[in-house]
Amino acid sequence: MAGSGVSIDAVMRAHGAALQNYANRLTGGDRHAAEDVVQETWVRAWRNLDRLTENHGSVRGWLMRVAHNIAVDQHRGRRARPTEVELPDQDLEYTVVLPPASDEVETRVVVNAILERMSPVHRDTLVEVYYADRTAASAAKALGVPAGTVKSRLHNALRALRTLVPGRQLEAA
Repeated sequence: MAGSGVSIDAVMRAHGAALQNYANRLTGGDRHAAEDVVQETWVRAWRNLDRLTENHGSVRGWLMRVAHNIAVDQHRGRRARPTEVELPDQDLEYTVVLPPASDEVETRVVVNAILERMSPVHRDTLVEVYYADRTAASAAKALGVPAGTVKSRLHNALRALRTLVPGRQLEAA
């Protein structure tokens, strides 16, 4: 909001402590909820920085009204959701089931064997998009090709995978 003559830093310095105290009172002393209220108030103040001049009314009054509205919205939201219930103490030793580490090793061996059977172009594209978790544009930069080429190669690589791996073996674990 260049040109408005007001910086968010100046507004925060001038009204930050008062806003935090007010939010603490609004939330019944819940420090974390008060911090959420203040943070959202600053976001809204930043978005409306052009309004935060004494020519448009009290800046502190505007901030306090926004904080009040946010606190009311948070309170209504908590009332609308069911109360969280703590689970009774249980013997949790048997509740978590982790797959054996050998499953991951086996999966890696199988995937590497399948990737070796693919063309280098398709293999490189799959590795960039799925293993490196890149977007098509990012993978295109890494591979030095246009994004459309990456999309096309990816489509063709997935088709090739379906022919290399029969049936339902391609389902995600």
